[in-house]
Amino acid sequence: MIESGRFDAAVVGGGPAGLAAALALARAGARTALIARRIPYSDNRTTALLGGSVAMLEALGVWRHCADRAAPLRVMRLVDATGRLIRAPEVHFHSTEIGLDTFGYNIENRLLLEALEARAAECNNIARYDADAAGLSLASDEATVTLGDGGAISARLVIGADGRQSKCREAAGIAVSRRPLNQTAVTFNVGHARPHNGVSTEFHTAHGPCVFVPLPGNRSSIVWVVAPAEAERLLALSDADLSAAIEKQSRSILGRLTVEPGRFAFPLAIEKPARLAARRVALIGEAAHVVPPIGAQGLNLGLRDAAAIAEVASDALAAQQDPGSDAVLARYQRLRGPDIAERTFIIDMANRVLLNELWPVQALRAAGMQLIDAVGPLRRLVMREGITPMYLLPRLMHGAR
Repeated sequence: MIESGRFDAAVVGGGPAGLAAALALARAGARTALIARRIPYSDNRTTALLGGSVAMLEALGVWRHCADRAAPLRVMRLVDATGRLIRAPEVHFHSTEIGLDTFGYNIENRLLLEALEARAAECNNIARYDADAAGLSLASDEATVTLGDGGAISARLVIGADGRQSKCREAAGIAVSRRPLNQTAVTFNVGHARPHNGVSTEFHTAHGPCVFVPLPGNRSSIVWVVAPAEAERLLALSDADLSAAIEKQSRSILGRLTVEPGRFAFPLAIEKPARLAARRVALIGEAAHVVPPIGAQGLNLGLRDAAAIAEVASDALAAQQDPGSDAVLARYQRLRGPDIAERTFIIDMANRVLLNELWPVQALRAAGMQLIDAVGPLRRLVMREGITPMYLLPRLMHGAR
């Protein structure tokens, strides 16, 4: 255990992105502080780990703690359920078509967090502070984090993994633009009579997607994007009535559905900070970007953030340079800025087009989906770009050890 209160890096926030960043930094030899209260995970959301996310978790020694509790995703199916006059064709994406056994794995967030926490507890290069960050003071040569219990630590680099209301972002003076979407995601899990066979099905409705993502056994996680008033109605339904409603929405493709305990609702928005780093602070996860749950991009973006900041910081330490210098933060911005901007734009446009009821827009959408379905090279390009960005991935996303 590290005894000193001075560190190379301090990670503020104990969500999946923050824990992954702390593990990646410690793995690279950085003296790392993890500042986050241990709070039981309170909802039932899941994450589809795509692209290099699983490779990163394997390299960090995390995946062995949770691999047996994740479900493989082998096929992604898109279904137009808008009921409009002009509808897109049904499209199937098979992982084998691009030479993969799976696109990735779906896992409950609480189980992923347990695995990350278990691995962090094994790591002697991480000093865990079970406290909130009460304040952040930024100087030219180091940052000081004041803890909620009255203590303080100093670090040359601070990683803000403290979510949408990031205190780290505020302390660094980074402005953020927010655009509410007038949509709400209702999440819950279901059991079903028929096997999902590793197929994730996304129904496109007039109010947003309704996604069925495989879980181990005959179970799936649901993300149902609806208007806010409809979300309130769904939350108020009995288990039996919600089971009937989601079975109808699913067109009974999985047979009889049974809603499991626990349902939650989250208002959707797009949030974009003016920059990703400044004044010894680098932002990752939802402190750095908030996007709707379309295409399973959110946490995968956050894990790429974690891998990238660990890479640039460890490279700086190896060269005996300051890991929180302006040059290092600028490199982080260059690595992550294009990927985040591209994903945010694509998700925003896909959502806007789906919600737009003008028939020329819907005709263009239907034609685009028809083209993807009919043209093999284009379909494979869409699949590869959907799970792995065209921009250079951090080394950890390749499983580099």
